[in-house]
Amino acid sequence: MTIADIKKTAEGKMDQSIVAFKNNLTKIRTGRANPALLDTVQVEYYGSMVPLSQVANVSLLDARTISVQPWEKGMGAKIEKAIRESDLGLNPASMGDLIRVPMPPMSEERRKEMTKLVRNEGENAKVAVRNLRRDANDAVKRLVKDKEASEDDQKRAEADVQKVTDRHIAEIDKLVAAKEQEILAV
Repeated sequence: MTIADIKKTAEGKMDQSIVAFKNNLTKIRTGRANPALLDTVQVEYYGSMVPLSQVANVSLLDARTISVQPWEKGMGAKIEKAIRESDLGLNPASMGDLIRVPMPPMSEERRKEMTKLVRNEGENAKVAVRNLRRDANDAVKRLVKDKEASEDDQKRAEADVQKVTDRHIAEIDKLVAAKEQEILAV
């Protein structure tokens, strides 16, 4: 493995960490309704657990209400039960075939809890990026030890990996700040 390969691999893995972090952020509730909030809900369908999106159409009715339209008649009660039992704190209401999921307004205390959760997720993402930096630097040191690269190459590679790390951490900080603004907006 060459130094270029190591840098490319590290950057690819750091990009994946950011994608995973963004995915985690969509699951954190803000005051606004978001269909992605129900992505984690699993519904019992003919004996097996499947994601809600595979048994119903999930969309927005308005800024504070998500609508869930089951594709089969008998699924309404199961979907409603699955949403109620999820740890999202939502209370769905059935209206014929349509299930309405109103988003309760968040208290100031709950908003602060959510911002702490966002910061914690951000810190976890930063730790993942820093671990990838360490792994890349260790791989470069191994190349130097095996005499496949010079110490000058090592210094340059470590500086490049640090620049990539700094860029990814700055992006994580930006995402955390944006999500906090979204949560604190009333």
